[in-house]
Amino acid sequence: MATASAAFKSREDHRKQIELEEARKAGLAPAELDEDGKEINPHIPQYMSSAPWYLNAEKPSLKHQRNWKSDPNYTKSWYDRGAKIFQAEKYRKGACQNCGAMTHTAKACMDRPRKIGAKYTNKNIAPDEKIESFELDYDGKRDRWNGYDPSTYHRVVDLYEAKEDARKKYLKEQQIKKLEEKNNNQEGDDAATSDGDEEDDDDLKVDEAKVDESRQMDFAKVEKRVRTTGGGSTGTVRNLRIREDTAKYLLNLDINSAHYDPKTRSMREDPLPDADPNDKFYLGDNQYRNSGQALEFKQMNIHSWEAFDKGQDMHMQAAPSQAELLYKNFKVAKDKLKTQTKDTIMEKYGNASTEDEIPMELLLGQSERQVEYDRAGRIIKGQEVILPKSKYEEDVLANNHTSVWGSWWKDHQWGYRCCQQTIRNSYCTGSAGIEAAEASLDLMKANIARKEACEESPKKVEEKRMAAWGSDVPEDLELNEEALANALKKEDERKREEKDERKRKYNVKYTNDVTPEEMEAYRMKRVHHEDPMKDFL
Repeated sequence: MATASAAFKSREDHRKQIELEEARKAGLAPAELDEDGKEINPHIPQYMSSAPWYLNAEKPSLKHQRNWKSDPNYTKSWYDRGAKIFQAEKYRKGACQNCGAMTHTAKACMDRPRKIGAKYTNKNIAPDEKIESFELDYDGKRDRWNGYDPSTYHRVVDLYEAKEDARKKYLKEQQIKKLEEKNNNQEGDDAATSDGDEEDDDDLKVDEAKVDESRQMDFAKVEKRVRTTGGGSTGTVRNLRIREDTAKYLLNLDINSAHYDPKTRSMREDPLPDADPNDKFYLGDNQYRNSGQALEFKQMNIHSWEAFDKGQDMHMQAAPSQAELLYKNFKVAKDKLKTQTKDTIMEKYGNASTEDEIPMELLLGQSERQVEYDRAGRIIKGQEVILPKSKYEEDVLANNHTSVWGSWWKDHQWGYRCCQQTIRNSYCTGSAGIEAAEASLDLMKANIARKEACEESPKKVEEKRMAAWGSDVPEDLELNEEALANALKKEDERKREEKDERKRKYNVKYTNDVTPEEMEAYRMKRVHHEDPMKDFL
């Protein structure tokens, strides 16, 4: 009843609040002030100017509509990069041992590791960095441009302007060069000159149109609509063939032959590897990728990647013409360097292949070394075989051993040949250790043989079938009266538990061992359905 009256009272307050707002809009009541003390304009509709009645608000407020958790002192400032706050003249306790700044430790120091730190030299003390911390809101944490300085974009603009100026300068030089060649060739035939002028003009036009190379290179491109009614996406059809040619996936119908990918229409391996190469029309996509212009294009790609990694501004996809020109210049410079190196070596050491005659000093040269050969021309004696050495240590003898580890093998174990031990880094015992090991082995074998001889064969345990299991009780069966009485008590308890489930215990002890007394108690207590006097028991 109290809850209903409270709800009715809240509704009455809400109705009065609405009437007061209507009176204020009509000018019959004093104006309402918001939370900041400003007057609310009655002519502007104030939606939900008062909190709902179920919030039990004391006065009308718009707090439930505002982001009251936002911090008014929130700032969008960013870290002052590279700012320093104090420059010390000598090392201070607790500062970085490498550079001497107090704002970080030696483990987090970003300076070059000094040979002798500032802690010991007291020189070149680095200034302290400015440490700042900001509490960013939800949008600030996810703003990928937070802290970006727009003034740094002028570097990108300058780079593109420099490229454009260089391109214009190159085109102008080419134009001047063409005009000079034209003036030098004016003495020739008029017809040839006119043809040359037309060709030069065409070349200049092509140079001026190098900016838009896509229109000139679209002659081999086939536009195709892909799975869209209006042609949303287009693609270039690769591996073009005429319709009379046999499809590559029909060249070999064996399921274990080269794999064909229907999505990319590619078959990398050769579908007919055993056929005659002169009769084959298709050798697989890998054959085309590793031969002809495809191999040269791959080498050009690799050159552009390596040049970009080394700091040169070139990209195969962004500027293919520039990349191809730089690759040609690179090959010319490489061949020139090879030739220069070859000439330098030939100048210094000479070239024996270009000399006409071999000096007599070499033909009649004598030595004290005697070499014997067989009939096939192989060296028999006189030239020792030099064994190649590895980078690992060889023939290192330790712990008084005269042979290396791994020179002995027995019973699937490596060991030392000198003492026949199979324990790594053990001390060498020599021939005495071998004799002791053999004696120990003989003793162990003798002990095993003696133990086998002394052991008696185990007696066969006769399996006694309990007379109480599935057979008639023999006359000579003797039962323990006390055990039989206990078994009868247990059988009575079990019967009572079966009748009343509440008396069944939680922990049940179950065993398979049944004694003759327990079996006799079960026979005595069980119900004989064939007995006509069973109801009187």
